[in-house]
Formats: sequence, structure tokens, C-alpha cells
Amino acid sequence: MNKSYVYFMTNKNNTVIYIGVTANLLKRVYQHKTKAYKGFTAKYNCDKLVYFEDFSDINQAITREKQLKAGNRKNKEDLIINTNPEWNDLSDGWLFYFD
Repeated sequence: MNKSYVYFMTNKNNTVIYIGVTANLLKRVYQHKTKAYKGFTAKYNCDKLVYFEDFSDINQAITREKQLKAGNRKNKEDLIINTNPEWNDLSDGWLFYFD
């Protein structure tokens, strides 16, 4: 069974929240941290993973991503604060090895 993830990235001052979906969270966070793609997260320096949920089906993850994106900022902040009140980078200590 392959997991899928919905995740939140933010910048060092926690002023921007980016919501994404992926089948490989480790690799995707690495891509954000290294600014591998010159999109929203690179422009706003969103390189800190502050929240994620895992799913057994990519379609469930996509549905949840859409639901979260449609919500207001306070709801997103509440999700983060309930699991990560200090807004720590949850990927600290992860090792990134990719070809």
C-alpha cells in the first residue's frame, strides 16, 4: 500500500502557508528546501514543514487538499497549533539522499 500526504510548508516567520499533496513526502520536502522548482514556495521561501496528514489513497489526499485550501487561515493555523504549537520544522533531522 502506497501512502499519500497532504502537507503544509511555511516560511521562517510563518506568514505564508502553502498546502500541497504528494506520494513521496521526503522527496517533496527536499525539493521545497532546495527550491528545485521556481514556483510559489521558492518565491515566498516556504521551506519549513509544519504539518502533514497521511492517506492510503491519493484520491483521499487530493480531496483533503482541496478541502484545506478552501478553508480560511485560522482553520489552517489551528491544525498546525494542535499538533505543532511551536511551528517547528517537522523535517528537521531528516536525511535527504536522492539521485
